[in-house]
Amino acid sequence: MSRIGNNPIAIPEGVTVDLTDNVVTVKGKLGELTQEFSGVEVKLEDGEVSVARPSDSKEHKSKHGLYRSLILNMVEGVSKGWTKELELVGVGYRASNQGQKLDLALGFSHNIVIDLAPEIKVETISEKGKNPIIKLTSFDKQLVGQIAAKIRGFRKPEPYKGKGIKFVGEQLRRKAGKSA
Repeated sequence: MSRIGNNPIAIPEGVTVDLTDNVVTVKGKLGELTQEFSGVEVKLEDGEVSVARPSDSKEHKSKHGLYRSLILNMVEGVSKGWTKELELVGVGYRASNQGQKLDLALGFSHNIVIDLAPEIKVETISEKGKNPIIKLTSFDKQLVGQIAAKIRGFRKPEPYKGKGIKFVGEQLRRKAGKSA
């Protein structure tokens, strides 16, 4: 029995949820998101969205909690938004942005320039004596996570000195170096 799937989703003020066929559309002050669903029943009543499964088959059980979580992420995204922060650890690692273009200097022979989707707001913070930080904000949780993972993939943190791009607050497994 899915405990997550059984919890109803409260719809905050300023957010509208529409159900048509097998598509959920969520609109809020930050944007609009749609999600197709299958294998579950989504009901909208009394300012709450509830997800129910028709049977206890393995497929229906797995989709029950999944679609409830996806709809909750959509509702939170259009009302509050999602933020991911990446930290550049390493000598000479820099980040800057002009509008939707993110320019990364990561120790390669050329800078990496990324054109970001218009739904994402990017901000780079560079303070003297601190590591540069890239702040990604959007109403779409999946898009923010995907872009953050792509940026992190350019230079993953290595286990000896911890150099690379890491999420703010991420704990790295460090290894001991050579012993003399």
